[in-house]
Amino acid sequence: MTRKDLLAIATEFGSPVYVYDASKIEAQYKRLQNAFKGVKQVKIHYAVKALSNISVLKLLLKQGAGLDTVSIQEVQLGLKAGANPKDIIYTPNGVSLEEIEVAAKLGVKINIDNLSILEQFGTKHPNIPVCIRINPHVMAGGNTNISVGHIDSKFGISIHQLPHINRIVENTGMHINGIHMHTGSDILDIDVFLYASEILFEAAKNFKNLDFIDFGSGFKVPYKEGDIETNVEEMGKKLTKRFNDFCKEYGKQLTLAFEPGKFLVSEAGQFLAKVNVVKQTTSTVFAQIDSGFNHLIRPMLYGSQHNITNISNPNGRERFYSVVGYICETDTFANNRRIAEIREGDIISFSNAGAYCFTMASNYNSRYRPAEVLWYNETAHLIRKRETLDDILNNQIVISL
Repeated sequence: MTRKDLLAIATEFGSPVYVYDASKIEAQYKRLQNAFKGVKQVKIHYAVKALSNISVLKLLLKQGAGLDTVSIQEVQLGLKAGANPKDIIYTPNGVSLEEIEVAAKLGVKINIDNLSILEQFGTKHPNIPVCIRINPHVMAGGNTNISVGHIDSKFGISIHQLPHINRIVENTGMHINGIHMHTGSDILDIDVFLYASEILFEAAKNFKNLDFIDFGSGFKVPYKEGDIETNVEEMGKKLTKRFNDFCKEYGKQLTLAFEPGKFLVSEAGQFLAKVNVVKQTTSTVFAQIDSGFNHLIRPMLYGSQHNITNISNPNGRERFYSVVGYICETDTFANNRRIAEIREGDIISFSNAGAYCFTMASNYNSRYRPAEVLWYNETAHLIRKRETLDDILNNQIVISL
């Protein structure tokens, strides 16, 4: 997908607009597959929360992926996309027993992360297989909001509560078919991940009828030039050997499962926005765009950095700009960033806009959420229409006053 392709998309579909390169998603999927080609049974469940457009789900299902879901709505989206229920794992947090029971009726794999629901579900449905989410108390992730394996996290059942898990399983006679962990996004140190994996292997020995071990995901992707990323090839080599050795020790060939989201779709995404105003103040030059944190909240929420390119004037003289949005609140995408000279009307592109970008968009300030486009087979396909005022009013009820 070239700069000219992106400009043509912005012209045809308007701005702001999200654009996803299908070939990059496919390449990342194959890269992860190849990293673990030494394991007989591997299942890659795509984390739907990263980018939940049904066309993207269908693209990944076509590659052979399963789906990792965290809500009953994501389960339903996956089924609408054509996923086999057996290829969907449902890993909620803090939901009601009733929602888990709905998912179980749909035939998806159930992953439970607290003792209370584990006991309730096992008592009522001892014949439905269940995976258990363990919190290994290992810190991973580039931001506290995306580090979910540490001791103060709300996610998972503490590894120190394994005796409680065993008591519930014994009392209910429930069938545990999987064990799971997720340490958090942006894994920087493979050895830390492998250390957490050892904790999971040790816990797995407590359950004699496992079908799979799920290592979560959180593989880091580069967000800027020279940025570090998770070396999935090195991880694959080391974890493959350890997993295969464990299967021999366990006496059964298990499935190695992962749940990548960002790794598969982040780099495939570009977010295009038009510059409305170039505003010079006493100390700053602002490039004010036709978007805001209502469309792309990650820089404000996580402090994340997305490369910004002026695709209308890529060879212009570089100047320093603060790129800001049109929301009536502090709404900053970048401070004092070097970008090719920006003119009013130029289209700028935010990279790494495939993961946790559109899915976190809102109608704040009553703004419309943008369109989504999939670049597939050298053609731009509209996969979500831009919202209109009718969409905002759709569920509102006007009363007589």
